Amino acid sequence: MAQEAAEPAPKITIGSKTFTESVILGEIVAAVAREAGAEVIHQRQLGGTEVVWNALKSGGVDLYPDYTGTLRVDLFDDLNLETDSELRAELNKLGLSMSEPLGFQNTYAIGMLKGRAAELGIETISDLRDHPDLKFGFNHEFLQRSDGWPGLRDAYRLPQRDPIGLDHQLSYVALTSGKIDAVEVYSTDAKIAQLGLTVLEDDRNFFPDYSAVLVYRQDLAERAPEVLRNILTLEGAISEEQMRGMNSTAEPPEGRGEPESVIAVEFVNEKFGLSAVATTRSLAERIWLRTKQHLLLVGISAIMAILTAVPLGIVATKFPAVGRVILTVVGLLQTIPSLVLFVLAIPIFDIGMTPAIVALFLYSLLPIVRNTHSGLIGIPRGVRESAEVLGLPPLARMRLVELPLAAPSILAGIKTAIVINVGTATLGGFIGAGGYGEPIFAGLRKQDTWLMLEGAIPAAVMALAFQTLFDILERVIVSPGLRHASSSHSEN
Repeated sequence: MAQEAAEPAPKITIGSKTFTESVILGEIVAAVAREAGAEVIHQRQLGGTEVVWNALKSGGVDLYPDYTGTLRVDLFDDLNLETDSELRAELNKLGLSMSEPLGFQNTYAIGMLKGRAAELGIETISDLRDHPDLKFGFNHEFLQRSDGWPGLRDAYRLPQRDPIGLDHQLSYVALTSGKIDAVEVYSTDAKIAQLGLTVLEDDRNFFPDYSAVLVYRQDLAERAPEVLRNILTLEGAISEEQMRGMNSTAEPPEGRGEPESVIAVEFVNEKFGLSAVATTRSLAERIWLRTKQHLLLVGISAIMAILTAVPLGIVATKFPAVGRVILTVVGLLQTIPSLVLFVLAIPIFDIGMTPAIVALFLYSLLPIVRNTHSGLIGIPRGVRESAEVLGLPPLARMRLVELPLAAPSILAGIKTAIVINVGTATLGGFIGAGGYGEPIFAGLRKQDTWLMLEGAIPAAVMALAFQTLFDILERVIVSPGLRHASSSHSEN
């Protein structure tokens, strides 16, 4: 009797938002799931609430940590849900479920430097009404949410207008430098104690309950029932003090903090008596891994762009009316802010490398199409007529005469596209695509300059390497005469 093959480990993808607490919670869930035998992928710091929520609905992630107030007031704001039962019912309609609270709340609040608040006699949010000249700095999500600035301003009839939109971590820098007077804070944020902030009393009870929970796809119970049971042991397992302590360990005031994966494993080992081991990589291993990811992003998108843009450039040359449309369309694509293009690709291509590659591909089209068109248009008429006199058919003229003569311009377009893409690909770190963007966004989130440089320096080196490679390639492929002619043409 043949021995029955062992069942493969269930796979589970966890998501987290772009702030430290969410990443730590994601790592805690990952550690517990691994102990139950799951193969886990943690898509860290995917973006704001909408990005992670859409990834959950589309199946890009199976589970992520969120807060009841965010789910009820932000994501289901048009339903006026008042209880967790109503929230669960709406989630079930979407094929989703919600855990019981993890044991702590992380509510929004408004914070000021203690000295500034004392100087102005401000203790409650209502007191802000007496100081219309105060400057506020809020993160972009808070500025848009109904449980954020718009609702807060209306509920308290605050006179301040036009708060500055800032990344949450950068708002603390602006606050301590005196550029702004108040920021939104999270009640478990380590910065409250580290900066000695005064948290203003929400004297009208504007902010709802923000109990931390896990939101997950219902099919997870069928695909990985044992793993899900293990994960749900986290219900009620994390106190507010423990969460604040873990946030502080990740973002200590004196410099680099512990990696979130290490903090998470230490927590679950102590809490559940496990012997989990955090997976950490050396600096060289991290850079090598991200280099491979970054090369994949840039390489695949560049190949797709070359295969598409060069023929489009040829068509634009041969058919001027169509060419105007092509150049207009690729020009319009270039005007879309790159981060927006990355996020717009998520609903269609989900999270990860695919939407990043598609966005980079679209961004690469303009320089290659335009340079192919310019290179072909710039060929002297006498040369074209000579080729026709020789009796060469159109395809042969293109292959043997026109494309070789346009090669310097086409190569310059490809080089420009790739060098730009090396920098733009760092935005892939915002949607779980990996690459050099991951440490840059993590460093920004933790205000860790060395972590940001861990992504920025290799990205700059890669861009220089590609530029040098194409300079060498041009010398090998293009004859000195054509290079000189192309150079003279550019100068003229």
